[in-house]
Amino acid sequence: MKKFVLTVIAYIVASMVIAVPWHLIWFKDVYHNLGAIGREDPIIALGMFSMVLQGAVIAYVYPYLSKGGHPVVEGVKITFILGILIYSVMGPATAAKYRIEPISTFLMYHTAFQFIQFTLAGAVIGFIQGRKIQSTR
Repeated sequence: MKKFVLTVIAYIVASMVIAVPWHLIWFKDVYHNLGAIGREDPIIALGMFSMVLQGAVIAYVYPYLSKGGHPVVEGVKITFILGILIYSVMGPATAAKYRIEPISTFLMYHTAFQFIQFTLAGAVIGFIQGRKIQSTR
């Protein structure tokens, strides 16, 4: 249970470390000009709830997907596998639902963001999870 909770917290913290400056400082105007910002004042609680759910799914599934390799490499690989699902909803599906122009620019920024997010979060999560003990049966 301790690893589960630490993994969820690590996912949230690692994601926020990149998400806050990326979306609210460095590229805020880019996202605004693309039409990718739907609310002037985002509902932070909903965003955090979404991240808790994402972190909980990663924490739950991680032990089943881990092959016992180097913890950081395992963390990044597993987070990328699960991140593809997250990306599909937050990237292309968002561009399909909202009037974002040009879509290619949005997807370029969004893909770069989530690549960094999942790399950073995966490394931290892998460190927390450590090596999987292989069964000798």
